[in-house]
Amino acid sequence: MATAKELRELGISELQAKATELKESLFQQQLQRRTGSLGSPQARTAIRRDLARVLMVLGEKNKAA
Repeated sequence: MATAKELRELGISELQAKATELKESLFQQQLQRRTGSLGSPQARTAIRRDLARVLMVLGEKNKAA
């Protein structure tokens, strides 16, 4: 995933799309965990961190606008 510096170069609409994509991915991971077919728990952690990073940058951009 991109670093916060790289995410700051993206536009608001791109960040919102990335956040939606990560939320859907996190939801799929949760379903897999509940059904017992989750392969790697570390992937879920990485998605959560990436989502937090995207939302942080999105909040910064919204506050500045």
